[in-house]
Amino acid sequence: MTTTIPLNPTRLTRCLNPKSIAVIGGLEASRVIQQCRKLGFGGDLWPVNPTRDALEGLRCYPDIDALPAPPDAAFVAIPAEPSIDVVAALSRAGAGGAVCYASGFKETEQTGQTGGGGERQQRLIRAAAAMPVIGPNCYGFINLLSGAALWPDYHGAARVERGVAVFSQSGNISLNLSMQRRLLPLAWLVSLGNQAVVGVEEGIAAALDSARITAIGLHIEGLNNLPLFARLAERARQKGVPLVALKAGRSATGARITFSHTATLAGENALYDALFERLGVGCVDTPEEFIEALKLASVTGALPGNRIASLSCSGGEATLVADLARARQLHFPALKDAHRRQVQATLNDYVRVDNPLDYHTFIWGDRARMTATFSAMMAADENGNANYDLTLLVLDTPGDDRDATDIWLRAVHAFIDACRATGGKGALVALLSENLPESVGRLLLANDIAPLQGLAQALAAVEVVCEMGRAWAQRAPPPSLAPVAALAEAGESLDEYAGKKLLAEAGLPVPRSVVVDSAGVDAADAAVAAADELGYPVVVKALSAQIAHKTEAGAVAVNLQDATQVRAHAARMRNDIGAERLLVEEMVADAVAELLLGISHDPQFGHYLIIGFGGEWVELLGDRQLLLPPVDETLIKRALNRLKTAPLLHGHRNRPPADTDAAVRYALQLIRLIQSNPDHIKEIEINPLILKPKAYGGAIAADVLISVNARHS
Repeated sequence: MTTTIPLNPTRLTRCLNPKSIAVIGGLEASRVIQQCRKLGFGGDLWPVNPTRDALEGLRCYPDIDALPAPPDAAFVAIPAEPSIDVVAALSRAGAGGAVCYASGFKETEQTGQTGGGGERQQRLIRAAAAMPVIGPNCYGFINLLSGAALWPDYHGAARVERGVAVFSQSGNISLNLSMQRRLLPLAWLVSLGNQAVVGVEEGIAAALDSARITAIGLHIEGLNNLPLFARLAERARQKGVPLVALKAGRSATGARITFSHTATLAGENALYDALFERLGVGCVDTPEEFIEALKLASVTGALPGNRIASLSCSGGEATLVADLARARQLHFPALKDAHRRQVQATLNDYVRVDNPLDYHTFIWGDRARMTATFSAMMAADENGNANYDLTLLVLDTPGDDRDATDIWLRAVHAFIDACRATGGKGALVALLSENLPESVGRLLLANDIAPLQGLAQALAAVEVVCEMGRAWAQRAPPPSLAPVAALAEAGESLDEYAGKKLLAEAGLPVPRSVVVDSAGVDAADAAVAAADELGYPVVVKALSAQIAHKTEAGAVAVNLQDATQVRAHAARMRNDIGAERLLVEEMVADAVAELLLGISHDPQFGHYLIIGFGGEWVELLGDRQLLLPPVDETLIKRALNRLKTAPLLHGHRNRPPADTDAAVRYALQLIRLIQSNPDHIKEIEINPLILKPKAYGGAIAADVLISVNARHS
């Protein structure tokens, strides 16, 4: 599925920043002219229509060859088949690029429609040759820096001097984003459609080529070129341009709709999350969080840490901040004594100084006193370092048409004054999203303060921008996104004994075991002999690659203490479930924790590591972390500590702490095993990996399922 898209920002830059625009078609072409005029586009507009003399008062040209010069951009708004010929003519003429508005291409393949949409899209690609084409099946783009609007419908956007570039694979969501009233300073809005010729990766490259783009937003259903995306994310980090992604297709139904919508492979969403986290790309779940995170990131950049202060004149608001922040990776540090005295000196004795701070209404309406309080809270520590990475002022403001606005504006100006005086980064948060008038938001933006709307969405945005800064600072090695195409087919499962033998040969600890042929009349005696050799207690298992869940199938008996128990279970497995072979294995003693440790494979991402809570409840709890190679000790330890069940590893309720270092070593060895057999081993699942107490240590694979590539087995 991976396609090669050249990293050539200038190729798309000309198209997205046109000085001349050709519009081909009728109604939609006329709307493009209207939208360009609405935004004050100062370049040339050239309608192309062989059946009309004029469009929107402009002379029509009969065809592409009749244009005065090769256009920088063209909007092709005619049906699918003739669109291909027009794209070819534009390419021959040396146009800078085109938007193909028509549907009827590859997106139709999953809808049951006939007509060769995929083949038609291939012809469009060939017609484009070296010319970039946005779409097909897309809305086009709006450049709010220049007023160029290759956009055939209403939009609510306005001109800006600098701002955010947003790329979306959905035309209607692009339209919705253009109408947002959350004060997001949109600079570019690009609807990508099928990405037949130009993908989101090349759009990011063009945005990074512009000094007027402050952040980049991606509403994506999938990526075409993961290695290129990783390189671009690193380039964005180097330039200090935040990337924020809203990933669609997270549910099974969503992924199915995604494919039929834009013919893009949605991919494993947990892998996208792992990729974005590694690269420092902010990841959000809702359109509101998307806008708020982009707004904050465009003003503050990636935040260096997660130390947050909150200011409000209400105990109720302060409590809500504290409550909603509990589920976020945000830290509201308490004030040290000297800092507390400094803040207290600006207030009266009735105010309890804390963080979040309820500064009460004693100073309400007094700009100077509020400035003093806010500045004291934001002041640097004794070493000259900012106490907080970001300070929030929670303040809902009456609408522009209300007489009381002025007194609220005093608080706004006091916050602006405090941010300016201290050099601290600030964001004003309206508890309710509608309670932030546009005039107040624009005042804040003009003073480099982010106007955030909705407390829950604001805190989600703050967390995203803090996590982005952490990833930028850590600079983890970029993932090695090198999928092995031969592993895309179904694998062949090894039985547990063969799987454990493969692990043992790689130096990974497994229990001692003996295989018994249960077909013979003396199978039970042989199982007892094996148990006597290993020493009690033992485990007896039915040995079959077809039994994935042994407990449910009655194919495992644990902690057998004597020959009588071994004999009974061996006979039961032979008679009741028809086991042809048995595995008699030493019982692993002194277990304090159980993990799931595995390697899986994705056709886009290649091999990846899974770490999670293990045992029989693994599917129910779903407590897991995914890591893309290369991984190191630090990344694995971080993944272990981020498990919801991590307290069980560290001595919960006076239990001895588990040897997590042994788990880290096991995971690293497992990665090395895969790296030495990349085209052979498809998947490994160890569940459970039993961890012994840290005091004397060890980790051992109690159960193993390995799938190998059938082509190489």
